[in-house]
Amino acid sequence: MVDDFWGTPEWAVFEQSMRKVFPGRPAVELPTSEQIFHTVYDLNDRYQIVGAWGLGGIGYQNDGDTPYWKGIYDEKGRVVVAIVMNSDTGDSWEYADDPEYPEKYSALGIRVGVNYIIYAMTH
Repeated sequence: MVDDFWGTPEWAVFEQSMRKVFPGRPAVELPTSEQIFHTVYDLNDRYQIVGAWGLGGIGYQNDGDTPYWKGIYDEKGRVVVAIVMNSDTGDSWEYADDPEYPEKYSALGIRVGVNYIIYAMTH
């Protein structure tokens, strides 16, 4: 799982690196129907997860105001790299018990993490 990178400049570096790791396998938008979003929780309503650093201010960096849920598939059609761009899922886990951090972000982040782990163990 790749998380917490923001906007066009950081995407360019990430994409260039992934081409070296998975040549010929582009990162693509994952449709809402993708199994990874439905292993335990149905994640039809995904939204940008703001990091603790962005609370009370601009909740994104660079030009990363829109969250993207992408993936890289293997030859059998399984997601082998889950990409959450323009969100900070890690902060949603780290600050889940902080009363200042909004529960809605932690709730989504935890569900995403559970789904991704179960998907990785079963596919």
